[in-house]
Amino acid sequence: MYSYKNKENALLSAQQFILHQQKENTNATGEFSWLLSAITLASKHIATYVRRAGLTDVSSAAGHKNVHGETVQKMDEMADQILIESLGHNADVAIISSEENEQPVILRESGGKYVVFFDPLDGSSNLDVGVSVGTIFSIMEKPTDTPDNTDDMILQPGSRQLAAGYIIYGSSTVLVFTTGNGVHMFTLDPNVGDYLLSYPDIRMPSSGNYYSLNEGNAKSFSPGYTKWIDWMKNPENGPYSSRYIGSLVADFHRTLIKGGIFVYPATEKSPEGKLRLMYEANPIAFLAEQAGGVALSGNQRIMDIQPTTLHQRTPLIVGSVEEVQRLTGYLENE
Repeated sequence: MYSYKNKENALLSAQQFILHQQKENTNATGEFSWLLSAITLASKHIATYVRRAGLTDVSSAAGHKNVHGETVQKMDEMADQILIESLGHNADVAIISSEENEQPVILRESGGKYVVFFDPLDGSSNLDVGVSVGTIFSIMEKPTDTPDNTDDMILQPGSRQLAAGYIIYGSSTVLVFTTGNGVHMFTLDPNVGDYLLSYPDIRMPSSGNYYSLNEGNAKSFSPGYTKWIDWMKNPENGPYSSRYIGSLVADFHRTLIKGGIFVYPATEKSPEGKLRLMYEANPIAFLAEQAGGVALSGNQRIMDIQPTTLHQRTPLIVGSVEEVQRLTGYLENE
């Protein structure tokens, strides 16, 4: 399941690991190292609040809805503000775009090299029941040929991502990221206060016996999905086990490690899909592909989609190659 290139790497911090990778890349400037530092610092603050959620009021609703019409949790707002403040101190960041803000945050009208997208706390509605939640992030380079056009700076396909990852706040706090050179996992050691390398170069199994989707919506799926679900439930074809948490980070983390497939189809209520392309589907797709998996919207590679709006939604099929191929076979026969 895991490929250890060098077991001595196991004692490396995330910062040291990035610096080590930069030494192997003659074009590296060190900017990613500082950018990662800002994200990991923010995540440590967020992790502290998540661990104390039952002792404070952060797991309750903030009393209003976000741009997507979803109820905002107090912890959503706190995580969002922590990330904005942490990234705001980095001179290389020009624009920040968050799920919680209708418009992008322009940090620097001129200067700055990167655009950072993030979902500050995916699955936050599960905080009060102790389910793992997470932070998802994506980093792109600001185009130099459109200095005054914010839309052109932001609305880039996922194939232009320079880095992506997530932090999952669960039984342990785990950082998973890629810079286009494999997927690497780090675990926050509370004794030293730093992320230490857990598993370098993660490879998603080519198949797996877990499938993850909200079957409560099955009646509004297209026929290809329902026929596929029937096949997965047939004991002669498995056995396959259904695992659905309702937190994208947690569901994908299991799929990345154990293989299988995560599916969030379009429905009658959400014909364009439910997940956000720029700060959920794109970074998850980048990680999946770097680990040897596949990520599709149904009939298109997620990272080939040209976004037209910041908060654009998309269906998502992501997971092991063989499992995704099986599902797409049913969809092609619709």
